[in-house]
Amino acid sequence: MAAPFEIDEGFIADHNQKAIPWLDEDYQHLAKVLHRRNVDIEDLTSKAEAFRVAVPSWGVGTGGTRFARFPEPGEPRNIYEKLQDCGTIFKLVRSTPGVSLHIPWDRPENSAELREFADRRGLHFDAMNSNTFQDQVGQKLSYKFGSLTHPDADVRRQAIEHNIECIEIGKVLGSKGHTVWIGDGGNFPGQVHFRRAMERYLDSMQEVCGALPEDWRIFLEHKCYEPAFYSTVINDWGTSYCCARELGPKAFCLVDLGHHAPNVNVEMIVARLIQLGKLGGFHFNDSKYGDDDLDAGSIKPFQLFLIFNELVDAELDGVGNFAPAYMLDQSHNVTDPIESLMMSTIELVRSYVQAHLVDRQLLEEAQERCDPLMALTTLRQAFTTDVSPLLAMARYRAGGAIDPIPVYRASGYRQHKAEERPATAGVAAGIV
Repeated sequence: MAAPFEIDEGFIADHNQKAIPWLDEDYQHLAKVLHRRNVDIEDLTSKAEAFRVAVPSWGVGTGGTRFARFPEPGEPRNIYEKLQDCGTIFKLVRSTPGVSLHIPWDRPENSAELREFADRRGLHFDAMNSNTFQDQVGQKLSYKFGSLTHPDADVRRQAIEHNIECIEIGKVLGSKGHTVWIGDGGNFPGQVHFRRAMERYLDSMQEVCGALPEDWRIFLEHKCYEPAFYSTVINDWGTSYCCARELGPKAFCLVDLGHHAPNVNVEMIVARLIQLGKLGGFHFNDSKYGDDDLDAGSIKPFQLFLIFNELVDAELDGVGNFAPAYMLDQSHNVTDPIESLMMSTIELVRSYVQAHLVDRQLLEEAQERCDPLMALTTLRQAFTTDVSPLLAMARYRAGGAIDPIPVYRASGYRQHKAEERPATAGVAAGIV
């Protein structure tokens, strides 16, 4: 059997060679612009090179809606093929060595073997993710009416043991974190006893937390609605924070940008969780109406920048207990998932770099003088600065592609995978 197609590093280098002249010119121009602001472009380029965000294993498959799913030719059929696609993303953008697995979708037959497979591609495993929001083939008890908060203790036991299984797999894979999102809640008034459901959640999670290794963290993910539409057990950041505080020093809050009501001030939530020492990390995506799981920065790029403004401010201040884990979590229904994940990665690095361009002294002076217009102007100057040449240079110096998507398309990767991977039913992709 022929070896699976991979994009050759020489192919990337050939395309980069054609782009270097314009990149050098644009980079030097940006360096002059930044120099006038007393900003060292080389320092920012190093920061861009060092930025890391994990990709979700399920994100390289085609997502779907309640109405339909339109599979992408050549989408991965198993965890090994998912890692091949994740390796391709990393090879081109260089910021995504971490991969987050979802169990049981990605349950390996041999965890040690899977880890070696990832190592050969320069990949490692980020946070594990449990699945108690849907029933699996052969599952003894149903999660239709809840999992960790179900009235039936046997259902809760099943959900607890599944989470512990995820941790055990993660230990072999080298992961250091576990994310728990539950769909538990109710669709009708009176269906769920609110206080008892919360008590059951905390009791169940205490047992899960007890299975964590000393150097692990657990991330609590909140969501205001869906699949339950009247009430959700972990419905907002405040509930998540209270639970994380109850569960102890290993428990942190995870912020998914789509898991809030429309127009919620997410950047302020981020600042609050930083201040309270419980910001664990992010699932980055974007939304227009609700939990749309769109590509990061595609709808609200200014909001994404404002979130990173808070993150960079905490980074520069040396805030204690601040080590957020970044991950993408998107549903690619009409695009090539690999292209969307690369584009989203680029947008995250863009916002991170732009946030470093904020004149912190000028901003603080405007805040202390109660000068809202100057404060906004200071932020806008950073946000409107086109740092594309800097991002491209960072990728180039790290061995990636100056212009990843055209290189990816020119390689014929998707066409090769369509031939290598005949379509199969039941490919695991999801919206979480």
